[in-house]
Amino acid sequence: MRIRFQLIVFMFLRTILNSAHRMVYPFLPIFARGLGVDISTMSLLMTGRSLLGATSPLLGPIADRRGRKFGMLAGLGIFTFGIGVVAVHPSFWSLAIALGLAMIGKFMFDPAMQAYFGDRIPYHQRGTALAVTEGAWSLSFIFGVPIAGFLIDRFGWSAPFPLFTLLGLIAFFIIWRIIPNEDPHHEPVSNSRDGYLAVFKSMPALAGISIALWASAANELVNVIFGVWLEDSFGLKIAALAGASAVIGFSELSGEGLVALTTDKLGKPRALAIGLIANSFAAALLPFIGQTQIGALVGLFLFYITFEYVMVSHIPMVTELVPSARATLLSLNVSGHALGRALGALLAAFIYQQFGFGLVALTAILFNVAGVLALRKMQQK
Repeated sequence: MRIRFQLIVFMFLRTILNSAHRMVYPFLPIFARGLGVDISTMSLLMTGRSLLGATSPLLGPIADRRGRKFGMLAGLGIFTFGIGVVAVHPSFWSLAIALGLAMIGKFMFDPAMQAYFGDRIPYHQRGTALAVTEGAWSLSFIFGVPIAGFLIDRFGWSAPFPLFTLLGLIAFFIIWRIIPNEDPHHEPVSNSRDGYLAVFKSMPALAGISIALWASAANELVNVIFGVWLEDSFGLKIAALAGASAVIGFSELSGEGLVALTTDKLGKPRALAIGLIANSFAAALLPFIGQTQIGALVGLFLFYITFEYVMVSHIPMVTELVPSARATLLSLNVSGHALGRALGALLAAFIYQQFGFGLVALTAILFNVAGVLALRKMQQK
């Protein structure tokens, strides 16, 4: 019963981090105008943010050495400080600092949390359990981003940052209270070297990390551009973009529900393969059905539900690849996501401005194909 309660609590706490992380995507044109920069500059800023997330292997293993609770609190502290910088002094450079620190904080927090539940929940139940905490990803687009959009519409681009600073402080206090200091489920390691060696000597682990990279690159191509695409194609403004984000959030919540119902029964690798192939089909449909506003929203719904199925099937599989270095592997997996998102963000604006949305979708398909090949390699070992 205690674990179930904690899963629900963490779902809501992670919604705070994910909302601050994701609100930039739909409102990218609004942030750019508010800061007096162009979309290409914002795309580079997003690339830099993702590259900072690649530092996760330097920080994530703290949860193996100092404990899961310490890792989660350290991540939340960095996140809250970063977001607070913009709350105090809104500017382009304070936003750059905030996005970078918030990314580092989130990528410290997530592996520590996933390792915490990985220590306690049997592998055959882990897909369903972690799908609950991953509900935070969709809830951020259903509730967090529309609230941020309301604040931006009323008070300007920087208005959500004071709210997220306050919520970060509240989340820090809740974790400090509900997670015990003593942890009989985890034996701290004396150094990180053994954990790194265990991961880098494991071909399935390396293949699993590469799947995170390719799938995230595919997703980020659409993430960075969909707000710009909707505004360019249909003239959607802040409220409508927030509504589009809620549609995506409901699609992701549906994906997480599918994972909870099917992944443990199908087996994690098979579910992951289904997700990657389905996401490729959804990407192929986007340019064709996205010629009307309703069609674009339907296409985005299909793209994000299948991507969420990929992500939430992937995480429980990764938790068991190197159990002796669980947090270290999860932090390296986060780096895979970060590098993939950096690659996608770097390419997104250039491809869209030079060649249009069709080539953005095609590039996403190619990245997914690379993910399928990596999955086959992982299963051969």
